[in-house]
Amino acid sequence: MRIGVGVSSAPNARQAAAQAAAQARDELAGAPPSLAVLVASRSHTERAADIVAAVQELLAPPALIGCVAQAVVAGRRELEDGPAVAVWLASGLAAETFQLEFVRTGAGGLLTGYRFEPGGHDLYLLLADPYTFPSHLLIEHLNTDLPGTAVVGGLVSAGPTAGATRLFRGRDVLTSGLVGVRLPGVHAVPIVSQGCRPIGHPYIVTGAEGAVITELGGRPPLARLREIVTGLPLGEQELVSRGLQIGILVDEHLAAPGQGDFLIRGLLGADPASGAIEIGQPVEIGATVQFQVRDPAGADKDLRLAVERAATELPGRPVGALLFTCNGRGRRMFGVPDHDAATIQDLLGPIALAGFFAAGEIGPIAGRNALHGFTASMALFIE
Repeated sequence: MRIGVGVSSAPNARQAAAQAAAQARDELAGAPPSLAVLVASRSHTERAADIVAAVQELLAPPALIGCVAQAVVAGRRELEDGPAVAVWLASGLAAETFQLEFVRTGAGGLLTGYRFEPGGHDLYLLLADPYTFPSHLLIEHLNTDLPGTAVVGGLVSAGPTAGATRLFRGRDVLTSGLVGVRLPGVHAVPIVSQGCRPIGHPYIVTGAEGAVITELGGRPPLARLREIVTGLPLGEQELVSRGLQIGILVDEHLAAPGQGDFLIRGLLGADPASGAIEIGQPVEIGATVQFQVRDPAGADKDLRLAVERAATELPGRPVGALLFTCNGRGRRMFGVPDHDAATIQDLLGPIALAGFFAAGEIGPIAGRNALHGFTASMALFIE
């Protein structure tokens, strides 16, 4: 397997696509591409069809998926502003592309267009429109009915409203649904790094109704939160004011849960009278939760630990990766450009890395697929 990546910031969409495709092709050293992943910045939204056509004319890959995104990742760079096109190519990698749509019915809805194979341990890459496709339903289905299926990807972040999404599959440009690729027998390792760290102590949920938590350890959640914040240094209290999250412990058997062991969800609201809080996911009584803060230093540490831990367990040499990092990271979180991409390259060496800033990241944690926020989710390919 050979992997190459190319990127161009040329303002002309077709020219940028051709330049990026040629760079990626040259890195394959004559090997024919079997999979292309194409990402373009949202300034190219209206020229998406031209971008796909240019890549197909030059490469004609048997499998292609991609999207228009808020920001493009390629090599060591995270291109958050201005036009950009990245092309990631793999040779010798079996790939089967597919697309899914969500169809509303009287009983709720159906996911149509593709059937996941039971009993397999294949890796799936998923790119989803957050406005028309309920990714959480697909993830729940896979976890419940097809355990062992691993998925990595992201929700496409092309624009703030429905209709701005552009997904690529083959020669087609789609404005809804999900595109994906099945990679049977691939040597790849999923990595998920959290962008939040826990504060205070973990608590058992002793009262809850759906996504509303009414009691933590027998007391109102807001009372618990006030206790935590009061005991924090001033710098820590400032982090709380910037955006508080909550983590749901994934593995209840952990004796001392820490950073990276929680599924992070936002706090959507609070009732000062009752002390209840509403979070971004239904939670069961008996679950363990812990308040979390967005912390650049903690996010940097967790990314390094996650990548270093994976690197020590790799059965071969890393040659490429696809990265789906939250659009709340980048310069907005770290204050410097290229943080996630450059950190990964520093730790693993010069690998063919590409991806995009996502509106939600998909990846497994503690053996279960999940939809994340403020994370960096990555598929690392091994030679």
